[in-house]
Amino acid sequence: MTKMLASVNGVEEAEIALAGGADIIDLKNPRAGALGAATTEVIRQTVAAVGGRLPVSAVAGDLPMQPEVIRAKAEEIAATGVDYVKVGFFPSDDAAACAEALAELAGRTKLIGVLFADLEPDFGLLPVLARRGFHGAMLDTAKKDGRRLLNHIPPEHLPSFVERCRSHELAVGLAGSLEAPDIPRLLPMMPDFLGFRGALCDQSQRTGAIELEAVRQIRALIPDARPAGATASIDYRLLAARGYSPGAADPAFGTDKIFVRDFVLPVQIGAYSFEHGHTQKVRFDVVADVLRVTHAPEDMRHVFSYDVIMDGIRAIVARGHVQLSEALAEQVAALVLEDPRVMQVTVRVEKLELGPGGVGVEIERRRATERALTLRHGAATGEGGLAAGRGQKGTSS
Repeated sequence: MTKMLASVNGVEEAEIALAGGADIIDLKNPRAGALGAATTEVIRQTVAAVGGRLPVSAVAGDLPMQPEVIRAKAEEIAATGVDYVKVGFFPSDDAAACAEALAELAGRTKLIGVLFADLEPDFGLLPVLARRGFHGAMLDTAKKDGRRLLNHIPPEHLPSFVERCRSHELAVGLAGSLEAPDIPRLLPMMPDFLGFRGALCDQSQRTGAIELEAVRQIRALIPDARPAGATASIDYRLLAARGYSPGAADPAFGTDKIFVRDFVLPVQIGAYSFEHGHTQKVRFDVVADVLRVTHAPEDMRHVFSYDVIMDGIRAIVARGHVQLSEALAEQVAALVLEDPRVMQVTVRVEKLELGPGGVGVEIERRRATERALTLRHGAATGEGGLAAGRGQKGTSS
């Protein structure tokens, strides 16, 4: 289950993050850069104030890639009693040497190596971090200029980072000026934690003070990772294994149609030999019937994000060559139906470079009747499902 990491500047903000339901308290000085370090005294005071209620992490600072400098600062931060120390790895020929310098400390304290999506991150460091005993790795952004993680690394490429971390048994985190609409796009990748600062602050200014309501709003968008029995602020019974659906649906609310139209991507597709080795333009049209969770939607908790559909299509296309339009349509339908609020989906796939206008297929897939009835009564299953549907091939008008 993905956890919520809230970056705070000291005791007062830590208490707000605690009250708002954060899972990890992360100490930094936002006015001193992406990984600006809080003073050791502030860190000690905050660790004492949190009193073991939640894990506490702290950043080591925006440091030069000099092994002895990084080792000394990481040791200083670890001595405050934090559970995690986050160390930034900026592009440098000495990055591997810096990881080596921290190997002994990694045996005593959980270290998180931070790579920066906007500075050409070297994913080749991941096996190095693993060999040196690091607990995890995360992606962040170094330049806090209003651009977010997804502006620097497309959503279809992020799963490979998560998978590489997993392959090296590293916990994985994603951060970088994340906002509420980013959450449903990142949750299907199942990172261990998502990190927030600006989204928790007044007017989303990361150097401002965090606000309780902003923390609660972000918390409500992430499935609760707290132990059973702890108070949760929202019903997550409809959360699927990879889906995103934080509210309980009520059949009295009916359904909405969420659509993506005229979404054109270059795709490696086709059964003929002349269609191999290059891409051709393919248009996707998707309409999903989605159970509503409220009569008056107000924020991302209450909607099914169309970004999830587009991100999913991009991810499927990025896997490589697909022989048949029918196979591509089935994969898209299956992905959309992973969200348990989706009762039915229609997918149209058109190859635009063959024929007079477009050739392709349109399919309709429904959730199994018994599954739909179960979900409509709010029961938890966490499983996707396809029912018999109908499909038709044809040309676009």
